[in-house]
Amino acid sequence: MHFEEVNELKELGFTGFKTIQELTENKALIPTQRGIYCIVRPVSEYEFLEVGCGGYFKGKNPNVGVSILALNWVEKSHIVYIGKAGGIDNKSTLRSRLTEYLNFGQGKPVGHRGGRYIWQLKNSKDLIVAWKILDGEEPRNHEIRLIKNFVDKYGKRPFANLKN
Repeated sequence: MHFEEVNELKELGFTGFKTIQELTENKALIPTQRGIYCIVRPVSEYEFLEVGCGGYFKGKNPNVGVSILALNWVEKSHIVYIGKAGGIDNKSTLRSRLTEYLNFGQGKPVGHRGGRYIWQLKNSKDLIVAWKILDGEEPRNHEIRLIKNFVDKYGKRPFANLKN
């Protein structure tokens, strides 16, 4: 794993660092507060899948062409997605939001299309999830700041972030 980025996340207060497989098997590991989360690839090697494991919500195909995945890929970063859970007008928690995300990745018809590109990575179950609890702070503001810092460093958004 790219330890520099993991250390940066830890310095920012991120914890967890559990695989998608671990969280799928035990969602109780995920906090019930609101916050932000990052999905990190543990290895440098990667392979795109034509058809991933993401669910079809309202009949929409979650898959995109491999050429689109390649255009969005950020070779020098192991962070592949930054997301948020909850906010001023949103009562979701890290557990409820990540449960939706994990269910989508298991092929269930769940409305969590944001970050869907990770489900077209081979061995997506091995990706690492880290989170930061934000009590009294607006998760969206943190998400925006993290994505902006990422863009400043790498020249584009994290692989699976489709908007800033």
